[in-house]
Amino acid sequence: MDGLDTTQSRADEASRAPILSRLTRLIAAYAPHDGSFELRVPGVYAIRRSRTHKDLAHVVQRPALCLVAQGAKSVLVGRDVYEYDPSHLIVFSVDMPVAAQVTRATPAEPYLGFRLDLDPKTLSRLVLSVYPNGLPAVRDSRAIHVSQASPGILNAAARLLELIAEPRDAELIAPLVIDEIIIRLLRSPIGVRVAQIGVADSGVQAVAKAVSWLCTNFSRPVRVYELARLANMSPSSFHRHFKSVTSMSPLRYQKVLRLQEARRLMLSPDMDAGTASRNVGYLSASQFSREYGRFFGNPPAKDVLRLREQVGVAVHE
Repeated sequence: MDGLDTTQSRADEASRAPILSRLTRLIAAYAPHDGSFELRVPGVYAIRRSRTHKDLAHVVQRPALCLVAQGAKSVLVGRDVYEYDPSHLIVFSVDMPVAAQVTRATPAEPYLGFRLDLDPKTLSRLVLSVYPNGLPAVRDSRAIHVSQASPGILNAAARLLELIAEPRDAELIAPLVIDEIIIRLLRSPIGVRVAQIGVADSGVQAVAKAVSWLCTNFSRPVRVYELARLANMSPSSFHRHFKSVTSMSPLRYQKVLRLQEARRLMLSPDMDAGTASRNVGYLSASQFSREYGRFFGNPPAKDVLRLREQVGVAVHE
């Protein structure tokens, strides 16, 4: 059996190579310089990074499928590390505050990525076709999944990017190719877990409702029983499901959101630490400074000064 698996793996690698070359060329054309570029089809992005970074980029990643044509990247959530490259894809099932880092990129061979935002309604519709008899039971409800990037998914992504160059084709055919990508994803080894995004009564969907509330109201106090009611669960069941999906407690999740938003606010020249901390819901400036330093490795003023210098932003006292 292992011999068959090895043979299949080699065959996949051989078939991936020309597709990745095509995908690399297309992404490079749509992302002519460093940045993330939303393309003609909403929810489809081409991404370029020309160098690796020692520092982690802290962002809230929405539900999405991410592919790599060239280079490599890692994502950290708590103590969990997820790595992906041209041979592997990554899927995010709910909004997740993550720390990301491009781990392989040079100006000559930049990191080139493709992102497709995942719409729960589209997934819900396609899940019925792929799993007409209902979903098999699944134990792993984590919000992040890494799997082999199949030649079929990579090829469909390349065809989608080629369609985008033709406005009429993009409008009529691109939605069909997006459906194909999602169907192939649902039929992959992680398909049952990805399907939870589109199943109304799944634990992932229940947690997603609470996550959506937290992302919109992160500056307000968190009451777990209210979030549990929103998810239609008992407080104990909700807490267990939330931590299973996000690898964090609801309070920890809110704290990460607050600190990330405070950091973003302080990059504005007119926003000091005290104002930023109050804007994200902290009542104590000293508590904010302590938690910020533990999370980002430096106190607010020092951290933001370093970030501004990195991106060439002038510091205004």
